[in-house]
Amino acid sequence: MFKFLKGVVAGSGAGIKDLPYNIGEPYSSAWGSWTHYRGTSKDDGSLVSIFSLSGSNAQDGHLAAGRNGVKRLRTVRHPNILSFLHSTETETFDGSITKVTIYIVTEPVMPLSEKIKELGLEGTQRDEYYAWGLHQIAKAVSFLNNDCKLVHGNVCLFSVVVTQTLDWKLHAFDVLSEFDGNSEASTGPMLQYEWLIGSQYKPMELSKSDWALIRKSPPWAIDSWGLGCLIYELFSGMRLAKTEDLRNTASISKSLLPDYQRLLSSTPARRLNASKLIDNSEYFQNKLVETIQFMEILNLKDSVEKDTFFRKLPNLAEQLPRQIVLKKLLPLLASALEFGSAAAPALTALLKMGSWLSTEEFNVKVLPTIVKLFASNDRAIRVGLLQHIEQFGESLSTQVVDEQVYPHVATGFSDTSAFLRELTLKSMLLLAPKLSQRTISGSLLKYLSKLQVDEEPAIRTNTTILLGNIAGYLNDGTRKRVLINAFTVRALRDTFSPARGAGIMALCATSSYYDTTEIATRILPNVVVLTIDPDGEVRSKAFQAIDQFLQIVKQDHEKINTGDASGTSSIGIPSIPGNASLLGWAMSSLTLKGKASEQAPLASANTSTPLASATSSTSLVVDTPDTVVLHANLGSDLTDQAAPSSPTSTDGWGELDNGINEDHDSDKDGWDDVEPLEEQKPPPALATIQAAQKRPVSQPKPQGVRTKNVVKATKVEDDDLWGSIAAPAPQTSSKPLNLKQAAMHDDDDPWAAIAAPPPTTKAKPLSAGRGRGTKAAVPKLGAQRINRTSSTGL
Repeated sequence: MFKFLKGVVAGSGAGIKDLPYNIGEPYSSAWGSWTHYRGTSKDDGSLVSIFSLSGSNAQDGHLAAGRNGVKRLRTVRHPNILSFLHSTETETFDGSITKVTIYIVTEPVMPLSEKIKELGLEGTQRDEYYAWGLHQIAKAVSFLNNDCKLVHGNVCLFSVVVTQTLDWKLHAFDVLSEFDGNSEASTGPMLQYEWLIGSQYKPMELSKSDWALIRKSPPWAIDSWGLGCLIYELFSGMRLAKTEDLRNTASISKSLLPDYQRLLSSTPARRLNASKLIDNSEYFQNKLVETIQFMEILNLKDSVEKDTFFRKLPNLAEQLPRQIVLKKLLPLLASALEFGSAAAPALTALLKMGSWLSTEEFNVKVLPTIVKLFASNDRAIRVGLLQHIEQFGESLSTQVVDEQVYPHVATGFSDTSAFLRELTLKSMLLLAPKLSQRTISGSLLKYLSKLQVDEEPAIRTNTTILLGNIAGYLNDGTRKRVLINAFTVRALRDTFSPARGAGIMALCATSSYYDTTEIATRILPNVVVLTIDPDGEVRSKAFQAIDQFLQIVKQDHEKINTGDASGTSSIGIPSIPGNASLLGWAMSSLTLKGKASEQAPLASANTSTPLASATSSTSLVVDTPDTVVLHANLGSDLTDQAAPSSPTSTDGWGELDNGINEDHDSDKDGWDDVEPLEEQKPPPALATIQAAQKRPVSQPKPQGVRTKNVVKATKVEDDDLWGSIAAPAPQTSSKPLNLKQAAMHDDDDPWAAIAAPPPTTKAKPLSAGRGRGTKAAVPKLGAQRINRTSSTGL
């Protein structure tokens, strides 16, 4: 059994029955007779510290003092006192010898002496860190002496440990006892285990065991002396060997020296109280102490103080010890942001501190906080996240972006702030590659469809650029349904010249996704119109784009002539210089609205030569009111077709054919509602008359042929003559000519087809009047209305 326990203590990790922790390797130093081990929890593997103390005699004074230390540590709670987790006591037998071992489990800490060597701080940064540590220990001592009326009795370098966040904490409570100042007549020892204290750490009255003087002294007298010993060991870098060494003050900081001397006053009543040391010492007035103190009481500060502090923090953090910033300030800042006590400028400081971490540490310490911040309702926080998304966007996993980040970011697409809409749009350049096809098709593209008709021209322009950049992340079906319609029907016809230029660039950058049929019938007709654009830059881009797309078509023609079977497939060639890719946003700020001439409609294009309508080789089959399914007619022979018909709703993006049918606020959210710009057409009646005036005079037909047949023959002849070059059917909502009325006149009037429509008034036609040569109206059965105003002579 003894061998088993020995193996456990030596770090075998097997643990003991009553201790739910694994014991690891020991540290080289610890207070008194205790051994300090590294440890882990058996449940979740979290780190802990384990202190053990062994004795072979049940009456051993060390064991009694150790039990006192366990009891005190369990009951005394303070932020600067070591946190207690668990304790147990075991017995092992080796023949006639019984060995008792006490175990104390605490938060993971490290001996101060070893941590100082590990940090290796020097100069001002060392003094600032020492000031912060001494400040914490002084608060712990003040709490014991002034609030609890307890005396620690052995404050020194080895009774201080350091946490993972570099906080200093007081422990070693074996000697801890109540201050018995009310029993001045008592002559017994006030500190039952004072014999554990090294003689070099004892003040004069304790060395002489003058308990009467001790009881007359303030409660802090003994521990103030101990603080002086701690300061000496800290600055000298060596353990105090004898009391006389305390007179050597060469290594003590000059700003701390007066307080150091008062702590070590020979008269107990004149020794400096730890609380006074905290409040009045000049040594504690430095940037590190003030910064951490501000962060710890952040909830008590008003908004103006917070805003001022966090705006200065990024520059201040560069002047503080780097390891303290990362291990102490960074966790405080992340917690403050996560729970809403920090202002929006704190995000800049968080990301700057996070940039000093390794990728693995950043993903553990900073990234979870950022993901939670995306759900914040504070618009300033959301703006800050989107402004700095380049710093952490690559670290976000695909699943986190798709499930946790994007749903919150997407709310910015419809925000009332144009600035936030623009930032949300630009963030998609990093986030879109991490989105699933379902999210892109079912959500993102619908938002982009609305942004392409946004009231802000800069947003419209950047939406086109974003579509060009993320085209590679769309599936083939989505690309065919979206890109050409978005770039031609909307971008190329935008009243803002940079938006038109962006549409041309986007078409060129995505040229590899279009087949020659689409290029010839849908892209080139729309781009050619821009060669007479009012904006010179747009015209230049249009000519370059035409050259690029004509080269693609020419290559396809050459392949077909040589018998290459792949000639009908998409042919990708390098884009023209400057259009190879969309390297940046066309509009960097919403403040750039464009000149008045850029905002004006395309006068020359719309008046003299209308923009060519985008064409489509698809036919619409409406299955349900909410779903539009496109069926491609790719097998038709282009040589037998007339000019492509004007597209209807196929110019819109439509519902993407990925099997997703989701409910949306409006069926017009996508590009379905996009209608091509067409030349203004005359009213139907006037168009009929104008067409009749242009017809050639037909030869007279032989007698005996019925008029109805003549009219029909003329109609067939007209269809054959003009059908191949007829203009596309007007895309208007007005009703066509009343065919029934025309048919009624065909039998009697050969010009009925081009006659003006019948009058809409209620006046009777001449044929119904009483003029000369008219036949009497046939009387109708039933009651007749009597015209009482007529004079019939009856």
